[in-house]
Amino acid sequence: MGNKSNKDRVRELVECAESHFGEKVLHSSAPGGEGRASWRFEMESGFVIATSRPNFRRTHLEAVALTKLAEYCDDAPRCLGVVGDIMFQSDVGGRRLNQEIMKYDRRQRTDVAHEAIASIFRVQSAGRKSGLNRSMPHLGANHDWIRNLVDATSVLKSFSAGRSLDVDQEALCERITSPAVEFVKWDCRSGNAAISDNGRLRWFDFEYCGVRHGAEDVAWLIGDEAWPVQPQTMEEIVVSAFDRTNHYALDPYLDYLSVYLTLHCVQRLKLILKEVNKRGWLSKTRIRKYDDAGVHPEFAAHICKVGAYFAQRVPLTRPIGLDFEDAEKVFEQVLKSGRKDVENMKVPA
Repeated sequence: MGNKSNKDRVRELVECAESHFGEKVLHSSAPGGEGRASWRFEMESGFVIATSRPNFRRTHLEAVALTKLAEYCDDAPRCLGVVGDIMFQSDVGGRRLNQEIMKYDRRQRTDVAHEAIASIFRVQSAGRKSGLNRSMPHLGANHDWIRNLVDATSVLKSFSAGRSLDVDQEALCERITSPAVEFVKWDCRSGNAAISDNGRLRWFDFEYCGVRHGAEDVAWLIGDEAWPVQPQTMEEIVVSAFDRTNHYALDPYLDYLSVYLTLHCVQRLKLILKEVNKRGWLSKTRIRKYDDAGVHPEFAAHICKVGAYFAQRVPLTRPIGLDFEDAEKVFEQVLKSGRKDVENMKVPA
């Protein structure tokens, strides 16, 4: 929608919604903040979400994916129509998973985590049944993208003995170069799921969906630094919820998940450090409210713990796991000391 102000942008969205649905918009709000792509409208007959992304092609791609998924599962919003560069979709509720899970005790969190993983597998199953795994764009197929993912392990040398530097980089690239066979939502962080009033968990924001191995979606959730479930529990949940109708046997799937998740945790740590250097540490409440990067020492320590746990499962990545263990201790010390500065935590150039 160009360089329009938020006020002009919302006015255009409202006018489009009223024309498309033939009823009045009674109230509008921005669930993810006014700078985000989606607005919630209270219509006379209920709530809808209006989405207008900077790249209209992604909006149309998302609309196709949601339409096809709805034929086989109820784990995502329904597309309610596309008008130009605006997509209307059903409202999955305002109770975001990243905030809701903090209200539960340990047993309840485990149950919700199981449902989150199971719903990822159901979405991927719907992707196979609808043919999305054959028609959507391939993700992470570029050699430079893979190389960047692997090379990022150097960020750990500032917090550890630097064992990651001795890992066979070419072998790592080969391990995560995967045939594109499964539909993936991408960006399955807990802030991109919501729980409705009747308790149904659904994923939203399919902007970056495409096709890859499939374990990446699971990695995004487990490798969410604000996700409060321990890595060993998440591994048990993946085993329990595993969809045996997909393209993989369990053990090879877990091996790939472990390698990819190790590198994903490196990326999340790198993002945290970048934001710390720009903004300083943030409060956990603010991070969850705005679905922000986990710029808090507790979250930094947690992502290191997750990385260390999954890295140790595969011989190739074990040195990275040892570096993660060192880094976890650094951030635990930051948490204990209450340090606000990060003069010794700059991301290597």
